[in-house]
Amino acid sequence: MYSGGLDTSCMLKWIQEYYNAEVVTFTANIGQEMVDQNKFKFIEEKARKAGAVAVYTLDLREEFINDYIIPVIKANALYQGVYPLSTAVGRYLIAKHVVEIAKKENCDAVAHGSTGKGNDQVRLDITVKALAPELKILRPIIEWGMGRDEELKYAQKHGIPILNANKTYSTDENLWGRS
Repeated sequence: MYSGGLDTSCMLKWIQEYYNAEVVTFTANIGQEMVDQNKFKFIEEKARKAGAVAVYTLDLREEFINDYIIPVIKANALYQGVYPLSTAVGRYLIAKHVVEIAKKENCDAVAHGSTGKGNDQVRLDITVKALAPELKILRPIIEWGMGRDEELKYAQKHGIPILNANKTYSTDENLWGRS
């Protein structure tokens, strides 16, 4: 799962080095801030330059609306009765397509850039294991324990271009909301 941000860009290179593995990337368009399609092209090119052997970007907005957002609205599903499940519900869709691509590419593992600070890794891991229990799940950001400063140094050392390097936090945005 590749967003092109600091964590997943470092992760791409780290998997190649640490596991001596070929990496296939997947970026999902679920309506995040990158409505400009050129930004997705930039992410694809960045992945190729970092050594990805295959790069997938899928526009999942229609599926996200019809199969995820509408049912969530109908169910009035809110975290603590207040907050829309915008990030949470998007993770299941992303993981579903990661599994499909992993099977198509004959991958034996998938990786995500969750930091372990929230529930993303649980949502992604459970979905992958439910759909493809044979796939190993790599969690490089959690495994290596690097903080943002170390990741920035790693990126610089490996020539990984990072946009917004001065940001101290990240946000998640899709058609349903932002967190």
